[in-house]
Amino acid sequence: MDFELNDELKMFQRAVRDFCEKELKPHATEADETGQLAWSAIHKMPMLGLTGLQVPEAFGGAEMDTTGASIAVEEIGRVCGSTGLSISAHNGLGCGTIVNWGNAEQQAHWLPILTAGKHLGALALTEPQAGSDLLNGAQVTAIRDGNEWVINGTKAWITNVSFAPVISVLVRTGGNAGSKSFSMVLVEPTREGVTVHPPEKKMGLKASPTHMISFENVRVPYENLLGEEGKGFYMTMQTLDSGRISIGALSVGLAQGAFEEMVKYAQDRKAFGEPIANKQLIQEKIANAAVEIEAARTLVYKAAWLKDKGRDYTKIAAIAKLKASEVAERVCFDAVQVHGSYGYSREYPVERMYRDQRLMQIGEGTSEIQRVVIARRVLQEFEQGTLNSI
Repeated sequence: MDFELNDELKMFQRAVRDFCEKELKPHATEADETGQLAWSAIHKMPMLGLTGLQVPEAFGGAEMDTTGASIAVEEIGRVCGSTGLSISAHNGLGCGTIVNWGNAEQQAHWLPILTAGKHLGALALTEPQAGSDLLNGAQVTAIRDGNEWVINGTKAWITNVSFAPVISVLVRTGGNAGSKSFSMVLVEPTREGVTVHPPEKKMGLKASPTHMISFENVRVPYENLLGEEGKGFYMTMQTLDSGRISIGALSVGLAQGAFEEMVKYAQDRKAFGEPIANKQLIQEKIANAAVEIEAARTLVYKAAWLKDKGRDYTKIAAIAKLKASEVAERVCFDAVQVHGSYGYSREYPVERMYRDQRLMQIGEGTSEIQRVVIARRVLQEFEQGTLNSI
């Protein structure tokens, strides 16, 4: 397996980094304080394909592989976690479901709108009483009435819905048929009966708005069905597997940003007559961060590589997301520690990064759920005699 980036990906990484340094980094603090994304930057993202990373070129996308998409999310997250989360969700959850399961008409209509840099896509899975346990807990229903679906219920913690022209919504269409009870339906938030509630007040990622959505007798055409009826839960699991790679990449970006700030401060700050970077305890934190970030990034790239090869990547995606999110927490913690009192102040970006990274161990499946996924796969591999096979 060769994870070395080719020249095209290296050039793309450089271009995205330059864009982020110029267009996003100067506004990251303001975005956090005001709760507003830098839309002037998002409007320019189509030039680099950032609003359609894995969307076919015919619909305005960049048609990149998963490694390229991961690089982009990491670079955005390195300077602004809020923008990184919204762009990750837009690409993987909003655009991804339509790319993977939309019919020709749905793709031709919605993907050019979503890639144009004026809107961000959204996927509604979570419900107030159903986070990790969607199979048993999700209760939003879509009942067929002639040539329409009638949707009722509430979704919670949905990213980008206030920016979305259309939402992919997981709904219960089959009563109590287990995993075959669910389907996905495209719902425009402007339809009668849809209520987008005020954004949640969050610890971090404040410029990436998260909303509750209510559906009260919302009618949409039957043709708004996304993919096959009864396949919604399968589509959800596939989307979450892919999303874990993206959240892993975002976690690496947050860690990398905090790491760079840590090193810079350690070189600039003097104590006891010399830069604190000369102190062994500080060097230990720098070395640990370098090792952990390298390991996390390699796992994310491996998961992306396996996905692009069409291999089973469920376990490695969970491993990558778990490792990267925990690395982000440790590196951001140490970055604050190295800054001392200044790390606790909004004067320095590590304070924001520390708050932003905390969601990474919750979203797209908590760390506890990742361990369940990993353990189950390991036990299956042991029974099949494939444990530790490459």
